[in-house]
Amino acid sequence: MISTLLVANRGEIACRIFRTCAELGIRTVAVHSDADGNALHARVADTAVRLPGATPADTYLRGDLVVKAAVSAGADAVHPGYGFLSENADFARAVIDAGLVWIGPPPEAIEAMASKTRAKELMGIAPLGEVRESDLPVLVKAAAGGGGRGMRVVRRLGELDAALEGARAEAASAFGDGEVFVEPYIERGRHVEVQILADTHGTVWPLGTRDCSLQRRHQKVVEEAPAPGLPEGLVKELHALAVRAARSVAYVGAGTVEFLVADGRAHFLEMNTRLQVEHPVTEAVFGLDLVAEQIRVAEGRTLPLDAPRARGHAIEARLYAEDPARDWAPQTGTLHRLAVPDSVRLDTGYTDGDEIGVHYDAMLAKVVAHAPTRAEALRKLAHALEQATLHGPATNRDLLVRSLRHEEFTTARMDTGFYDRHLAPLTAPAPDPHAPLAAALADAHGCSRFGGWRNLPSQPQTKRYLMAGEEHETHYRHTREGLTADGVRVVHAGARLVVLDIDGVHRRFEVARYGDQVHVNNTTLTALPRFPDAKAQLAPGSLLAPMPGTVVRMAEGLEAGAAVEAGQPLLWLEAMKMQHQITAPVTGTLSELRVVLGQQVEPGSLLAVVQAPLQAPL
Repeated sequence: MISTLLVANRGEIACRIFRTCAELGIRTVAVHSDADGNALHARVADTAVRLPGATPADTYLRGDLVVKAAVSAGADAVHPGYGFLSENADFARAVIDAGLVWIGPPPEAIEAMASKTRAKELMGIAPLGEVRESDLPVLVKAAAGGGGRGMRVVRRLGELDAALEGARAEAASAFGDGEVFVEPYIERGRHVEVQILADTHGTVWPLGTRDCSLQRRHQKVVEEAPAPGLPEGLVKELHALAVRAARSVAYVGAGTVEFLVADGRAHFLEMNTRLQVEHPVTEAVFGLDLVAEQIRVAEGRTLPLDAPRARGHAIEARLYAEDPARDWAPQTGTLHRLAVPDSVRLDTGYTDGDEIGVHYDAMLAKVVAHAPTRAEALRKLAHALEQATLHGPATNRDLLVRSLRHEEFTTARMDTGFYDRHLAPLTAPAPDPHAPLAAALADAHGCSRFGGWRNLPSQPQTKRYLMAGEEHETHYRHTREGLTADGVRVVHAGARLVVLDIDGVHRRFEVARYGDQVHVNNTTLTALPRFPDAKAQLAPGSLLAPMPGTVVRMAEGLEAGAAVEAGQPLLWLEAMKMQHQITAPVTGTLSELRVVLGQQVEPGSLLAVVQAPLQAPL
């Protein structure tokens, strides 16, 4: 029996595994980098061991340090979570060689399936060799890992070399393995997968299907179980293929077999030899704790011959600290408040007051709803997200709510190109026009002062806020009757709650302020000074860092004075394990280059200036 378990991971998945361990009476050990010294997973574990350094390569990807931590902390088992070393056969062997129980499949199974190229060969599928015009579009894909990292869609042959180089760099940074391959890209397919669970005695359970078609940058955003609208015959075929893949490598434990479904056919993608991020929807539908089952299998217990029966429908949405309207730019800073209604499940690695840093994935949490039908689960999840309190950096919450209510999704006609087609309307600003007034009234709470000498009405007070990228000015007035504002009647104005009578309807506005940032219900504003600063303007063509990150690549020969073309990649920032390309805004001359390779930058930092040619006077 396992008594003490180390989780070789961080954040949400570590906290989720610790929760099951507590229910099973198993002591827990966390590992953490210096950047994660005060992270939630390090705080909730019974014991925490420091891995010196901040980057994944120096810490969570160092299998030797993780095994040493497990031994020194007295652990007798290791759970890899997902990502990092979860599909690393050498790490699994090192854990076993150290006399510890490995909560995962045999190293040989990982070796056979963790490389997508070898997995395809095992299933009789060969990757593309030389790419021709007729093969386009194609997908460049990392052989190791997952999560959408190291993937690029190529639609023109001239872009292939750059895509290969970028994918290799991103894969090496995220997984410690830069191997990539090329396969055909299916434009309008659905991403469908089968959860499997296998024991050491030959029993393999196919635990239904999941649809994970809503993706950005090939990374899943919304997942559900079961996959809606699939013919019964196709479901049976998917189950049979998944079981065949598991049996072909004598698989043990939890794993996922992934497919693209197009034109009624299943195309094998890969087998993930680990727990998936989206496993909670399967748990909800089948009434299982997959982590508990992983632990029981590792202890040698036998699964019943028949899997449990599915019940109802479950949908999961991933909350990311990112701005979808700005090319999914990751966001950092203090997460002041995170709360969702009790009607849904919340898996998170953050709590109020935690810092969101630059070193790791941008996912804040997973929110999961389960109901008897798909329509009810959709309604439940969308409403819970809408009612959630999220104070801090920008998130994809509004995008998720709109996605869940989009007609293409509610009728189960979505595919992996959903966001390519609908991103603009899904991210169009829709701020509450009364939010600035509510913020101003909350700020003004308690400021009304009248003496007996004053019998004239006060002058209107003015407040300025930045909302959805635009400046808004609002006015209110102190009177003997209290605060008044044009167009609405103020029912109540407190520091945290404002109630306005708008056309006879009382609306409540919950207000929270953190420095200059003001949250009014689901609208975020920035308080502006009464008088704008007369500061120098940035030069035309200035390139500012859209997010915090590290300069990891620069175009060959890039230096001040170089001629550049509009759209030409100049440098790459790495933030939250993804690389983001910075391009020239115009054709002209690189007049300034303010950064060097390896430099860390903050949002809004000046990276470079591209000067357009001066136009000759007419």
